[in-house]
Amino acid sequence: MSEPVPADLLEIADALVPHAPLDTARLGDGGMHDVVLIPGVAAVRVSRRAAAAEALPRRTEVLRAIGAAGPPFAVPTPLTPVTTFGERAAVAVSWIEGAGLGAGQGDPALIGELLRSVRELPLTPELRALLPAPRACAGRESWSTIVAEEVIPRLPDRWRDRGRRRLADALALEPVPDTLVHGDLVGGNVHWDENGKLVGVLDWDRAHLFDPAIDAAFMGWHGWDNLRPAVDAGTYRRAVTWERAFGVDHLVALFLLDGAPLVLVDSFVTHVVAWLDEDGGPDRP
Repeated sequence: MSEPVPADLLEIADALVPHAPLDTARLGDGGMHDVVLIPGVAAVRVSRRAAAAEALPRRTEVLRAIGAAGPPFAVPTPLTPVTTFGERAAVAVSWIEGAGLGAGQGDPALIGELLRSVRELPLTPELRALLPAPRACAGRESWSTIVAEEVIPRLPDRWRDRGRRRLADALALEPVPDTLVHGDLVGGNVHWDENGKLVGVLDWDRAHLFDPAIDAAFMGWHGWDNLRPAVDAGTYRRAVTWERAFGVDHLVALFLLDGAPLVLVDSFVTHVVAWLDEDGGPDRP
């Protein structure tokens, strides 16, 4: 049974989507946002914190720009302006049918088609202006410096040397042209219909310009044995390298700091260590 939608979120949803059947509404998982799902009508995204409220207008414009670039799948379309409610910001976006696949499930041919569609989406001037492009060596706040100077020294002894090697492996990867990267291409963010056809891709909050093997690593959710035949050998090798470097999900969080310091470093390291101990990445030594 789904969790009841709090009254304050229902009020925001009603203000943005008047006359919507809120008796069918349910609460979705939105990371930095609370999401009120109104089946068949809309999804209402409501910021939880000040940083998310500040970023919501840009993220909403990213949705518009990606949709305008003509992907061969549905992208949530903003239905309303970004509207403030006290300290929170909210926007209603279009409903996307279908559902995500469970871990380890997926057709390699369809996985490859999805990855190709994302990386080949035209990078319009608007998209390039909206999306960050992380770099390994762009100063003290670059992701690689944060890993080297703040994360690895806090790792337990059993992971510290391997952590340094994994960072070195990631930094030694050959450069590839930047493409659109979704940055969280996993689970419920990819909707398929009951016949296995791709319907739409949700939640572009972590979109950026970088190596498309980042998205391939996220597709490891469907099983690395399913990913291997879905991509070329070079992409698979880079995907494995990115994933082994502390988990691609953790790396993308660092990619998107955009020059800001990493807050709650100890908490971040705790999550990295838990991932290392539980999984350690594909083909772990």
